[in-house]
Amino acid sequence: MSALADAVLPRRVDGDGRTRVALAELIALGARVGRAKLAPAQSRAERSGQQSSRLYGRGMDYAESRVYQAGDDVRRMDWRLTARSGRLHTKLFQEEREGRLLILLDTHASMRFGTRVRFKSVQAARAAAIAAWLAVRAGERVGLMAFGAADQLLRPQGGAHGALAVCGALADWDAAPPVDRHEALSAALLRARRLQHGASRVLLVSDGFSADEAARQRLLDLRARAGVGVLVVADALEREPPPPGRYPLEHAGERRDVVLLGERQRREFQQALGAGPASLETLARSAALRCCVIDTRDDPLAAVGELLGVAKVWQ
Repeated sequence: MSALADAVLPRRVDGDGRTRVALAELIALGARVGRAKLAPAQSRAERSGQQSSRLYGRGMDYAESRVYQAGDDVRRMDWRLTARSGRLHTKLFQEEREGRLLILLDTHASMRFGTRVRFKSVQAARAAAIAAWLAVRAGERVGLMAFGAADQLLRPQGGAHGALAVCGALADWDAAPPVDRHEALSAALLRARRLQHGASRVLLVSDGFSADEAARQRLLDLRARAGVGVLVVADALEREPPPPGRYPLEHAGERRDVVLLGERQRREFQQALGAGPASLETLARSAALRCCVIDTRDDPLAAVGELLGVAKVWQ
């Protein structure tokens, strides 16, 4: 680890990078990102016509006023409009606002599965770490919210400290004792909206098994305030029918052999196993969101960069 990482993160037993998140690997991913330039985030302002507009922040040029949102700077209140309308309003100023990325990480038990290279949970952590490094290298702040087995929030931070904090949280949450807890995606998205803290980008990383019917509207609600990307993490067996053979599977300490021979049998097995990723991909595309699907063998860099609108990456 670098001297900065040693100063920010306490020493701990590291994972193997296959079934457990390896902190050293997450930190090393920062060197691959190099410098990044993110395309301007778009937000649908609360105005007639719901036209897309640029995000504004604290600067010298007044842009507009909007209804006060939790986390807004009270020093920027538009007291005249507040008095006329009877509702709190905040002044928005052009250009200066620092971008913020909020990563939503699925930690359900279904993520701790993998038949190729690594578990989905490890791949998701790698993707989240890459997103954090991309954001801070582009001058944005980054926060992290876990849903599912873990119910944790890391508030947005900037610079290398912000990316390292995300890496440390990813490793800590993965190393925690497993909890049998389910949270519907719609509930997680509602919580994310309440905790958004002015994020201009939101990245959802999940295998989709928590997706529910109400999640589509929650995604649309988030999209009204920020650019939203969905990274679907799947296992190879969830994406394509396996070749004929006998497959040993282990769950909750119990090991069983699954025999798959006929083409129909293998296709139905894949469809049942991959119902979660397929559901989330369909959900994201129906809401017109940026969506990429990766499996546990892939390098997440290109997919994460595409979802965040990275204009250029130097590796």
